[in-house]
Amino acid sequence: MNPFAFERAASAADAVARAGAHHGEVRFIAGGTNLLDLMKEGLTAPDALVDINALPLGGIEDIAGGGLRIGALARNADTAWHPAVQQRYPLLAQALLAGASPQLRNMATTGGNLLQRTRCYYFYDVSVPCNKRQPGSGCPAIGGVNRIHAIQGASDSCIAVHPSDMCVAMAALDATVQVQGAQGSRSIAFADFHRLPGDRPDLDTTLAPGELITSVDLPAAPLFARTAYLKIRDRRSYAFALVSVAAALDLEADGRTVKSARIALGGVAHKPWRLPEAEALLAGATVGEEAFGRAADALLAGARGQGDNDFKILLARRTVVRALLQAAGPEAAA
Repeated sequence: MNPFAFERAASAADAVARAGAHHGEVRFIAGGTNLLDLMKEGLTAPDALVDINALPLGGIEDIAGGGLRIGALARNADTAWHPAVQQRYPLLAQALLAGASPQLRNMATTGGNLLQRTRCYYFYDVSVPCNKRQPGSGCPAIGGVNRIHAIQGASDSCIAVHPSDMCVAMAALDATVQVQGAQGSRSIAFADFHRLPGDRPDLDTTLAPGELITSVDLPAAPLFARTAYLKIRDRRSYAFALVSVAAALDLEADGRTVKSARIALGGVAHKPWRLPEAEALLAGATVGEEAFGRAADALLAGARGQGDNDFKILLARRTVVRALLQAAGPEAAA
């Protein structure tokens, strides 16, 4: 690990100012559950770390309009078990509890979870080229071992996937990311926060250099009480998703007709994969495998396997249908 400067910030403005004062790469550190691994493996070598753990960004509180603000430093375990999240956003709680291990959930933060880097084998192997590490060097996953890789939104430069469970639920819930930078504060719609790889797979997000995530805001959620987070993986504990689905349904009073739906996929793309036009197909539909299958087909339109991961296309379709059936509940499917 290369030597680096270490500083502690006293406020969000101080953190941003400290980041701007360095000419090299600066990273903010909180739980460090991914960043420290990246540094140990030689995948990133920041010139300075700015510790933000003292900042008052760990709270979870109501906001105007009936929504909920989750501070960037809120630990994943605390968020998952928070009464407001459990009662009003059970989809988020389910996703958080499906991720990592209890030890990691006790340390990992909301902001850090958003900034996780891919777990692509080639990205972590510094002896081989990787466009995410060094743009233009190549992508050995294309034509290589690619069982865990993308089936949607990939490019000729990169077929890596985003690893987060939390972010899949946040995408389905239409969250908003609040950030602070040298130019002031701004809000980023969750759908716009993560990037598809294109020809710059080294850029995972739309954050500007030196911008600090301060919170994630969830809109009011009186609807979508019927939710399910389904994660398909090689083992039940401490494994990343081959495919995951965050599903939420709002049903008519008859319990059989869909008013509206939300569906987000994880483990299939460089970012959580959601297509509102696929969700729109369910409006007015009768719950069941036929309607849910049509939505799954629309969500997966254009999906492309890379050889080892061809199975993920059918797996994703079946997982979407199963998650929607689970969200609808046994009484709706009867």
